[in-house]
Amino acid sequence: MTDYEELPVEIYLSFHKVVEKLKSRMEDSKSSISKEYINSLLAYIESFPQLIDGISDCEDLDKYKDPIRVLLDNLFPAVLTKNEIKAAAIPFKNTIFNPTYRFNKILKNAGDDFELKVRNLDENMYYVFCCVVILNSHYKYNIDFSKPLFYDIPDAHGLLKHYRIAMNADFVSFEPTEKAIDITAERVEELMQNVNDIELWKKYFPRKSWTLKGVSILNLTDVTVDDAISELKTNLLYHNGIEEKQSYPKFQEIFQSIFNIPDLRVGFTEFNEDEGNFNQMDKEFAKSFILDSENRSDCRNSMCEGAYNTLIQDIKYFAISDVEEYALKNKHNLLSENLLNQDVKSCILAPVAKGHKLLAVLELVSYRKNELNSINALKLDEIIPYLVATVERKRFETENRIKAVIQSECTSIHPSVLWIFEDEAKRYIANQDAGKFASFRDIAFEDVYPLYGQIDIVGSSDERNTAIQKDILIQLKMVDNILSLALETKPIPIYEQVKFRIEEFIEDITLSLSASSETQVFNLLRDEVNPLLNHLNTKIPELKKAIDNYKATINVDTGLIYENRKNYDETVQSINQKLATFLDRKQQEAQKIFPHYFERYKTDGVDHNIYIGPSMTRQEKFSEVYLYNLRLWQLRTMCEMENHFYHKQQGAQLQLDAASLILVFSATLSIRYRMDEKKFDVDGTYNARYEIIKKRIDKALIKGTNERITQKGKIAIIYSQKDDEVEYARYIKYLQRKSYLGDEVEHLELEDVQGVVGLKAIRVEVLYSQSVPRTESEETITYEDLMDVLD
Repeated sequence: MTDYEELPVEIYLSFHKVVEKLKSRMEDSKSSISKEYINSLLAYIESFPQLIDGISDCEDLDKYKDPIRVLLDNLFPAVLTKNEIKAAAIPFKNTIFNPTYRFNKILKNAGDDFELKVRNLDENMYYVFCCVVILNSHYKYNIDFSKPLFYDIPDAHGLLKHYRIAMNADFVSFEPTEKAIDITAERVEELMQNVNDIELWKKYFPRKSWTLKGVSILNLTDVTVDDAISELKTNLLYHNGIEEKQSYPKFQEIFQSIFNIPDLRVGFTEFNEDEGNFNQMDKEFAKSFILDSENRSDCRNSMCEGAYNTLIQDIKYFAISDVEEYALKNKHNLLSENLLNQDVKSCILAPVAKGHKLLAVLELVSYRKNELNSINALKLDEIIPYLVATVERKRFETENRIKAVIQSECTSIHPSVLWIFEDEAKRYIANQDAGKFASFRDIAFEDVYPLYGQIDIVGSSDERNTAIQKDILIQLKMVDNILSLALETKPIPIYEQVKFRIEEFIEDITLSLSASSETQVFNLLRDEVNPLLNHLNTKIPELKKAIDNYKATINVDTGLIYENRKNYDETVQSINQKLATFLDRKQQEAQKIFPHYFERYKTDGVDHNIYIGPSMTRQEKFSEVYLYNLRLWQLRTMCEMENHFYHKQQGAQLQLDAASLILVFSATLSIRYRMDEKKFDVDGTYNARYEIIKKRIDKALIKGTNERITQKGKIAIIYSQKDDEVEYARYIKYLQRKSYLGDEVEHLELEDVQGVVGLKAIRVEVLYSQSVPRTESEETITYEDLMDVLD
């Protein structure tokens, strides 16, 4: 609600301008009857000098009710009182008086607790609006501030009606007080360039620096239908239209306003031209009244011949004003039965069509007969074209999405193995052309060597929980501070009780964050704190700034602070994206070693799979030398990714640690592209052991300890065969000389885990460059030294 005491004007209700107009009219009038009437009116008003001098107390309005009505009689003709929506008002206040009969009835239907409030005009803009009126009225500028103003007023049924406000300010005058500042042309130009700088406006128009005397005349026009149609167009054209579940209640509310039926329901049925079927949309969004509980139905079986011809053949509205009578006349066909089952008594079925092509049917239903009919169906004429555009757009988007899914899920094949898919596609087409049975067979590669690696965020669950804990504590402490201020201002037991509960939560969550902590805090805030803050916001003005600051901090959708969690998620997402991009670029180099299959995916880090073997190429001859090259490439790339991980965090508020591992699997295995799953997977029970190891090694412990094999600043190389240990010892020695790896090398055994026994590991420290990309001559440093550099 606007604080009128803070406006730049001291407001007095005065009718001096009305009297001036009457005197001028009397002088100009040539009718003796008119002159006599005005003269008697002026004589009557002279006995109420306060109405001319001005009154500031709204409570005095009742005292002058009769003389005001007499004075305004010319402006409020009695013969129009049941037609016009009109009232007098105190300027810049929501105080109206002398309303017409129709306006008074509208306010009475809205309820005793309803308060008039101009839509979308906040306190700052209200202040600026007042200043602009002064500039135009007193200084004779012509500044256009003609923003449409509206009242939203519920009717007796609870439907929100919309009224455009026309404000007549002919009977208002302004006079500067001793606080007034002269507004020069330069200052006006400055104000025009800074319309949102409220402090500047308050500087040149200080509080109560002007005196306003007069009365405003308000004329309201019912624009409910126009406003509803405009809002519907906006929703259909610029938002998610009719398919978002959260938009449906608003969508239905708009139609209720257009047809002035509070319990009107909106349904929607899709039409499949190829099959000649009606199809149900998502029932949780908008049910189909035509189909009721069925998911689909043949159009001819769903309705009578007249409805079929009207809707589908002629593409015209089909209205049933009395469903029960329609059912009797049409021998209770499926459409009438479905409508009666849903207690529908009247309805409009409107075709949504592009030209002569039916796309869908819009259904409007009422639970009373005759409320919907062929006459008010004409209201849809302006709406249907926008529905057509929306449905057509949604169909186009759906088709594109289907194509994208097919391309992504079925044809997103790594270039190195595309050749075998092309061969299979050619075979498939050849069989089709020959009239033979055609099926796309699974693609398999035998005897390939797998390579697996991952760089993962250390303690990602702990980091996320820490972020949640920080956000919760910040929010609870903000509430606690507000309640402390409330108790200082007005010590009430309920404030102290809620404050006690808040502090209990703060103490518990400071010690530890349980799985249910966030839910418990959310329930406390929703059920107890938020209603209390709304109460405090109105009862204790001193807390408004603190409460506004609190509300500005929380997420409007969840009611919780997400700052640290957002920072964590954005940091992880950013790092993962950069690591994935880096790995993709390095992988292009690896393909030059020998064509191989590669895939990577992002979790709390980046994992990758590589398969290489003779069956993956039809031209080049495979040698195990290529495998050794790729393993060395993988180990060196993991070192570079470790460097990339830390340097991409330089200067970031949140610093995370990484732990890397490589799995060495010495045996070959088979992989198969599963057509049902649209991805490569290991083939066979024996080969499944490899997948089991992959899923469990990152949490494996060193034998006889509780220490995880993966540690920050180190790469763990997991293996099971002695030959693998010897091979990787050579790679480590080479990369030590190249300053990728440090001197600290550990040879460890791992604890057995379910289904995996006999694993060993080499754990070696990573050396870090002081910049990325590194140079050959650049000195490298250990993890600890890197942390000092980055700090």
